[in-house]
Amino acid sequence: GSAIGYDIFAKTPQYQSSTKIYIGQGQDVDQSSFGANVSGLQDVTITLSEAVATRSIAEGVIQRLGLSTTPGDILARLSAEQVPETQFIDVYYTDPNPQRAQQVAGAVGETFSERVSELSPGSSSLYATVWDQASVPQEPVSPQPLRDAALAFVLGAMLGIALAFVLEQLDDSWRSPEELEQVSGVPTFGVIPEFKTSKPKGKA
Repeated sequence: GSAIGYDIFAKTPQYQSSTKIYIGQGQDVDQSSFGANVSGLQDVTITLSEAVATRSIAEGVIQRLGLSTTPGDILARLSAEQVPETQFIDVYYTDPNPQRAQQVAGAVGETFSERVSELSPGSSSLYATVWDQASVPQEPVSPQPLRDAALAFVLGAMLGIALAFVLEQLDDSWRSPEELEQVSGVPTFGVIPEFKTSKPKGKA
């Protein structure tokens, strides 16, 4: 219940927009070694994916969009990863404003593509192009009350079981005559029941 309440009333919804970037090479490439070239481009894509979430790209995005923020704030919400065994890079940007999430994600793709072209000029050089444009997200990626509630339930159950086990181990009281006999080695001759006396009513 606390987890659901915190998700609904305390957490600010976060929206995530994404864009997909393709890494390719110019036309002047030896076609006889096409397989090797593809494998090499996939390795290069891994390196380039690390270059997406960097300060220089964040500064270019801020300048392109005229944002009043810092590169650190952009990088804290930006992530990129290579789609395994491909020449594609997925770029994600998360923001409380869905429109701004789309704008920044799109600007990252464009800024990165321009930067790769500047660093690798020539007909046989590498290039990066935006394959899928960023779109405005319709649903927040967080919070997720149902997921968080399920997680809280599992963790609460585990903590409850652990606490019950610890209390059981620390509790040295005797709960039955048989347990007393096992501990003391002396037989039990009788048991005094617990009873409560009623309080006398006051005089009217």
